[in-house]
Amino acid sequence: MKRALTAIIFAATLVGLLGGCASTRMVESEVNSFARWAPGPPAPGSSYRFERLPSQQQADPSQARLESLAQAALARVGLQHNPQAAGFSVQVSASSQPMLRSRWDGGYPYGSPNIFIGGGSGMGVSSVGVGFGFGFPLGGMDTPMYRREVSIVMRELRSNVAVYETRAVSEEPWLDTDPVLSAMLDAALRGFPVPPAGPRRVSVEVKP
Repeated sequence: MKRALTAIIFAATLVGLLGGCASTRMVESEVNSFARWAPGPPAPGSSYRFERLPSQQQADPSQARLESLAQAALARVGLQHNPQAAGFSVQVSASSQPMLRSRWDGGYPYGSPNIFIGGGSGMGVSSVGVGFGFGFPLGGMDTPMYRREVSIVMRELRSNVAVYETRAVSEEPWLDTDPVLSAMLDAALRGFPVPPAGPRRVSVEVKP
């Protein structure tokens, strides 16, 4: 019985540690950015306004929410939302598509799906004995995943030239869309206003 109790305590502790790890998450995105500043990138504090594509003209609360997330991300790179004195326009879009990742595809955020926590104890005489045990698996089922994409296009209003374009794509199991999109927008703007050339992988921490 003492061994069984020890095993139960160990299992509960391990589950608690896994839960603690889950409280801080990393969202990984594939990012590709392009810049064409002429004669140079905007100074910190430059102003912009949001513009919507024809497909975004409907009174869609999700677009307004996305623009709110983008506004916070753009402020973190030094741009100000000021439609009345804007020097740039910003178009932001996002999409989310559910998908199913099999355990054999490595679709688990915490490593191998074959983790098994268990314990047991027994007693017996000679080769005859009785025993009891317990256990439960972590994983072993298909995991729902979400393929999300965010895109930002910035134009200089005076010339109507697209001067910055960036996109981030992520496949993650997290259900809470807004924090993930916020992290992806930060990833898409990493390196602004002169981003590295070519595709790159960017990780952004999402705090609870």
